[in-house]
Amino acid sequence: MAGFLLIHGSCHGAWCWQALIADLARLGHVARAIDLPGRPGDSRPPEAMTLALNAEAILDATQGDSGVHLLGHSAAGFPISAAAEAAPDRFARLYYLAAYAPRDGLSMIDMRREQASQPLIGAFGKTSDGLAYALRPGKARGLFYHDLPPDLAAQAEARLCPEAIAPQATPIRLTGRYQSVPRCYIRCTEDRTIPPAFQAGMAQTFAPQDRYDMPTSHSPFLSDPAGLAALLHQIAGAN
Repeated sequence: MAGFLLIHGSCHGAWCWQALIADLARLGHVARAIDLPGRPGDSRPPEAMTLALNAEAILDATQGDSGVHLLGHSAAGFPISAAAEAAPDRFARLYYLAAYAPRDGLSMIDMRREQASQPLIGAFGKTSDGLAYALRPGKARGLFYHDLPPDLAAQAEARLCPEAIAPQATPIRLTGRYQSVPRCYIRCTEDRTIPPAFQAGMAQTFAPQDRYDMPTSHSPFLSDPAGLAALLHQIAGAN
């Protein structure tokens, strides 16, 4: 049995993991999810949001724990890496699910600019204060949820929220502390958000036995939670 902590990507929240948590439980694992700072109900202003604060939320959620299997989706690749840098002994493995796998000295926005294609151009707009961005209406299904039933995609889109820009514009600092934590990459081969070819390039920094593929959109936790749970069960059991 493994204990998973699941970290959502941009504009999402802990709500997106409900089906996966249930499927992992059926396989004998304990999984939970947290909201990163800046979700609805957080009274702190957008200017208070930082990459360090996101990592701190993960560390707070794992205080006193060890052997945590920490999974980050999409933009959450950065805060899970920062948390592992701060407390490497706390984590059994890092799981990058269609996620940005950071390189020392770069921000997430720096890495996104390296992509040969840019599917998100025109899909987001800045909020009036310029401190966050939000998905434009009608864009979510094509980018995140194209393999979901229309009603489920609509329900998910209705729960999306603005995302603070500063955490994603902050360069990360990684040392051997981060490198000491085992890690794996799960590429989504039908992804329309982070191009699969770019995901494959990031995964090249992982050992061959730690690279996996799922034939899904950017959101397998909604489109194939049972399949994702089975893969996580396989990975956790083999390591």
